[in-house]
Amino acid sequence: MFGYYISLALRSLRGTPVLSALMVAAIAVGVGASMTVLTLNYMMSQNALAHKDQVLYAVQLDSWDPNSSYRGDRNPTRMPWELTYQDTQVLLRSDIPSRQVAMHRWGATVTQDDSELRPFIGQVRVTTRDFFALFDVSFLYGGTWEKNSDNNSIQQVVITQRTNEKLFGGENSVGRTINLNGNPFTVIGVIENWNPVPKVHDLNNGAFNDSEALYIPFGLHRKLGIYSWGNTNSWKHEKELEGRGYEGFLQSEMVWIQYWVELESDEQKQRYEDFLSGYIREQKAQGRFERPLKFGLTRPSEWLVVNQVLRDDNRILGWLSLAFLLVCVVNAVALLLAKFLRKAPEAGVRRALGASRKSIFTQHLIESACIGIIGGLLGILLSTLGLVAVKSLAMGFADRIAHMDWVMMFAAVGLAVVASLLAGIYPAWRISHTNPSIYLKTQ
Repeated sequence: MFGYYISLALRSLRGTPVLSALMVAAIAVGVGASMTVLTLNYMMSQNALAHKDQVLYAVQLDSWDPNSSYRGDRNPTRMPWELTYQDTQVLLRSDIPSRQVAMHRWGATVTQDDSELRPFIGQVRVTTRDFFALFDVSFLYGGTWEKNSDNNSIQQVVITQRTNEKLFGGENSVGRTINLNGNPFTVIGVIENWNPVPKVHDLNNGAFNDSEALYIPFGLHRKLGIYSWGNTNSWKHEKELEGRGYEGFLQSEMVWIQYWVELESDEQKQRYEDFLSGYIREQKAQGRFERPLKFGLTRPSEWLVVNQVLRDDNRILGWLSLAFLLVCVVNAVALLLAKFLRKAPEAGVRRALGASRKSIFTQHLIESACIGIIGGLLGILLSTLGLVAVKSLAMGFADRIAHMDWVMMFAAVGLAVVASLLAGIYPAWRISHTNPSIYLKTQ
């Protein structure tokens, strides 16, 4: 019977091509506009660390101005998203976390001796050895540096597969040498191209920017005089650092280092919370941390919310796109009503021959669903065009999020079918309740 209803629906669509085309267009335009916005919101809210959401934590310490919360008084409980260098050094000495990572963004001029390759600026992540294991970054060749490199000035580098192809033609480059700002670094590992969207591990420096191409040990700060190429914030005046040089910068209250820990059990987490509380109390006794005792251990899913990756205006656009789809559904209701009432004599004859109201209603609801499927497929095409337009308007910013995966394609068809069924309920009910005797006199 279902196949028979499908056959009737397709025959009806062919019989009224103009009305059918208008209904399909109404659904397709609504779905296309909605899915363009919803796809962007969906991609922006992805959590690449979802599989570790119960064990990974971003660490925050409230070392900010005692008279004002971080970034003003709009949220008096807000803490800095990053840590100071001096606090980082103490936290790295803890043996409680299974793994822990201190890191920040940097950049350097990359060159090779005896090479015709032109120098280029490479994006660098200065980090600790646990970075690759904690964030599940896979190695093609070699591995990470030894733990003592996190505290000593050992010039080693891990590069990405893409960088390896650029510098060494894709060969196993472990043991080869490159120069960063003229300083020789030995390649000890090559990782697969790792580019999560968004960058949950670093939401402070462009959540949708590409990940870094090179990774060097955290212990190189003093030797190379490394400053962060990312966010660097302080609540004290910079003139207090005058005359203190680079060491003054490292021991200042500037926050610029991101910190993550892996805590695999509740007991381990409790121990680490006690450790942080004890450290803050010690610092209070020395005149630091003048705000009420507060720290944060935030899971990746919560970290996305804290950093407002998906902003309120994006959510509003999502609701507005669904409101536009609703307008299209209302238009489809009027078109379906006109189409179905034109078929009232045919429905009257079927009722007189014994068809029930339920079968008439089901037949026309299935016809509405067929319109939705066609409209959904066309809506996918319109959404794709909309995302291409977003890419061009965003000038490359949206390249990594403005595309539809299979989930969103199926969602587009599903949304179109639901919209068409909603549009078809009243017209199908109307025609199923027509009086057949009126039409028998004229047939």
